Amino acid sequence: MTKNFKMVAKTLFGMEELLAQELRQLGASAIEIGTRNVSFEGDTGFMYKANLCCRTAIKILKPITAFNIFTEEDLYKKIYEMPWENYMDVKGTLAVNATVFSDVFTHSQYIALKTKDAIVDRFRDREGERPDVDLDHPTLRINIHIDRNICTVSLDSSGESLHKRGYKVESTLAPINEVLAAGMLMLAGWQGQCDFLDPMCGGGTLLTEAAMIACNIPPNLNREEFGFETWPDFDVDLYEKIEEAALKKVRDFPHKIYGFDTDPAAIHKAKENIKSANLQDFIEVKQQDFFESEKQNEKPLYIVFNPPYDERISVKDVEEFYSAIGNTLKRGYPGTQAWMITSNMEALKFVGLRPSKKIKLFNGKLESKLVRYEMYEGSRKASKQ
Repeated sequence: MTKNFKMVAKTLFGMEELLAQELRQLGASAIEIGTRNVSFEGDTGFMYKANLCCRTAIKILKPITAFNIFTEEDLYKKIYEMPWENYMDVKGTLAVNATVFSDVFTHSQYIALKTKDAIVDRFRDREGERPDVDLDHPTLRINIHIDRNICTVSLDSSGESLHKRGYKVESTLAPINEVLAAGMLMLAGWQGQCDFLDPMCGGGTLLTEAAMIACNIPPNLNREEFGFETWPDFDVDLYEKIEEAALKKVRDFPHKIYGFDTDPAAIHKAKENIKSANLQDFIEVKQQDFFESEKQNEKPLYIVFNPPYDERISVKDVEEFYSAIGNTLKRGYPGTQAWMITSNMEALKFVGLRPSKKIKLFNGKLESKLVRYEMYEGSRKASKQ
């Protein structure tokens, strides 16, 4: 048995509790919630599992040391003294990224550069040659986090951000981040309990994430590679066991997931992405105007969607567009729980329905609200009785 060590999972604002819950269910210990991150403990197998199975994590970092620094020279010296040959070969490649919260050190790119210099200088002094930098597919990704005078050095076990699930073969205008999509669905309480509709589905991200949640499919199953796979101590047999155990937990889904979009190109892209995720048996997409649609049966229905952004709706149309959303939900979708995300707070006033819940999130850099509208059969009063 390998022993437990500390890790830090990074996430989006508003997803911290969800991520802590995911880690708890997977079996992590010593969980502590921070801002946009959750720290926890687990062994090497758990690190593999967290990367494979966490829907709301962007990165899983493995801190290897922390020290005080007061000048850039301190940083260089401390990094230079670390045994980097234990973590990579001189023939390998590296990439460094830094986040800085400090009055003394203010430029994160400069900190990343200084770190890289110290590592390559150590190799050159010891072995007469130096590793190269590769920002896209390095052998080792290193994360530097400076908080005031404390510098934490971590290895990035994920590699590319975990929102890059590997199933998106076609991209649309302003696509939603996969981690944000999964988090929205989890905040909405979606677990695969009934039919599901995304009425403005674009490239199909919400549909794909909804199907993976409903079937309990590990979200990063389609990824080509994780960062830890190029580490010297990567245990391929252990990883395969972890993957096999996760796949045994996949379940069947007896309901329907479907998506609409008015744009035929978006429908084509959604179909390609869904096929790439091997979920075409669970998801149906068709060209359809949501505003001319209605619910197909009496059964309960979840609606979750990300309406087009302001660059795709001219300003004069916003009022009309959002009031059409409210009218369509009222007229055509009784017995429905409808959730949508928007960064246009003014536009929400035109929906003409009172949200029963509002959750603050960020879609990229845009502050947004995830809102819930409950569409009761008949009147609200009748549904309570």
